Amino acid sequence: MTAPLDADHDTAAKAVQVTDLSVDLGGRPVLRGVDLQIRPGEVVAVLGTNGSGKSTLIKTVVGLLPAARGEVRLFGTPVPRFRQWKRVGYVPQRITAAGGVPATVYEVVSSGLLSRRRLFAPLGAAGKAAIEDALRVVDMADRRKDAVAELSGGQQQRVLIARALVSDPELLILDEPTAGVDLASQQIFADAIRERVARGTTVVMVSHDLGPMDALIDRSVILRRGRIVYDGPPHASQTHAHVHHTHADSDDSGWLTS
Repeated sequence: MTAPLDADHDTAAKAVQVTDLSVDLGGRPVLRGVDLQIRPGEVVAVLGTNGSGKSTLIKTVVGLLPAARGEVRLFGTPVPRFRQWKRVGYVPQRITAAGGVPATVYEVVSSGLLSRRRLFAPLGAAGKAAIEDALRVVDMADRRKDAVAELSGGQQQRVLIARALVSDPELLILDEPTAGVDLASQQIFADAIRERVARGTTVVMVSHDLGPMDALIDRSVILRRGRIVYDGPPHASQTHAHVHHTHADSDDSGWLTS
């Protein structure tokens, strides 16, 4: 695992910097006083039971939810001012990849390149090659012309991951990418992420069960009731999670499930 950075190291050296972050939803607290630093090239798992604040944290990091207090920076820039979204790939919790709109696998994956080209500009050779590479990585090249709505849940999730990978992001953020997905697709996800990690991509992944991804993790962060209760080596986090599991939601009244 990468050696810790000095405290006075420039925040620009960090892929993600979360400082004293608090988030409220519906007037109720979901995150409180969260501090987190993720260095370039790290593979970090964000773990916790339902309602612990995992997905709320990720959505705040990518700018989908506002902070009530504190700050999130991406590559040194506060999220409200961050404009270089082509550097970030985001896979939300499992949804239909086409969003109910008729679309082929190729069309959905190509939409991941919109931040890298002018609106209505045709795809160039480099863009087409990137799409083919992303389809290959998730083992969906032979389904490129198929309608996404006709795919299985696991295959749709592969398409979403390909869409996130196609822009060659420096930071890849995955929110429960393997939830409800068959083991074969989970292994394909793990292989795809392994290839990105080998290129130096920073990966942040929320999960209940890491499955085949487990071997890729450098560091685990465990949330409980909106606060980080563990941040360290992944092997030690398993013991910590087991010790606290039966108490995780016993006194959570007043906390909003996220």
